[in-house]
Amino acid sequence: MADTPKVSRRLIDGHTHIGALGAFKYYDLKEPLNVTVYEFDDTKDYIKNHLDKYNIERSLVISNYGVPIQEQPFSLNPLVIESTQASDRLYGAIWTSWLPRNRELTMEALKHAREKGIVALKITFLLGGTPDPNKWDDETREIATACLETAEKYDLAYHFHTSPGGNADISNYVPLVEQWGKRVKMYLVHCGGGVSGQIKLVPKFLDWVEQGYKVWTDVTWTTGFGPRLLLTEIERRGVGYDRVLFSSDEPWSDFWGEYWKIQGAPVSEELKDRVFYQNFLDLYGDKVK
Repeated sequence: MADTPKVSRRLIDGHTHIGALGAFKYYDLKEPLNVTVYEFDDTKDYIKNHLDKYNIERSLVISNYGVPIQEQPFSLNPLVIESTQASDRLYGAIWTSWLPRNRELTMEALKHAREKGIVALKITFLLGGTPDPNKWDDETREIATACLETAEKYDLAYHFHTSPGGNADISNYVPLVEQWGKRVKMYLVHCGGGVSGQIKLVPKFLDWVEQGYKVWTDVTWTTGFGPRLLLTEIERRGVGYDRVLFSSDEPWSDFWGEYWKIQGAPVSEELKDRVFYQNFLDLYGDKVK
């Protein structure tokens, strides 16, 4: 078997997943299926089969998730912490939830916000709930506020999954960003995640940057025109060059596909360098080891 090609430029991966998820009976499948084909079971496996495989300098790891079991991603927080402490090449995001049913799990998770190598918090609304503060009940507001204030206190980036439609649609994030986004660093994963999402987000995202909001994004899951729209608009408007990170979202996306969205974009090498490594270093600042 031929050796896997490696990247020849400096590269840091801003959003990946670690831990075993395994096969699951998604939708109406007759048998469980491991849809990502492979996973990174532990720290050693991740470094060998992701970082070293592609010549990636360092990366951020997050609980692997994707099944409708609330407790599952919380169960991998210890692996994330262990990984950041085992290798100076790894940084971590702690899994959280704003659902009242997950209050105890989230409060326990927040206790680890100051662990070595932890630079972010992570949440998805694919498992329920909403990012829109106008739709929170009192208990949800209390939990969300505790999470957001923790991110603010310890200067953590909050990673929010975005995708078109449903609770994770970027439209639902607008009130959150505009209420909290000048206090808390908000990383809008996937740049809307698809055609409607990226059309909605790209102009709004650059407006937010101009208006002083602390927002970042990546172009994982975006469709063909999305990355070049975002990057060429950054160069045209002269704003946002420091707010986009390269991310592979492995094992849920494909490393080379995500790499070439940036490498093949019709923009300057200076902007590509910002995306491929410098913006990660700037975002996480003195937390970078």
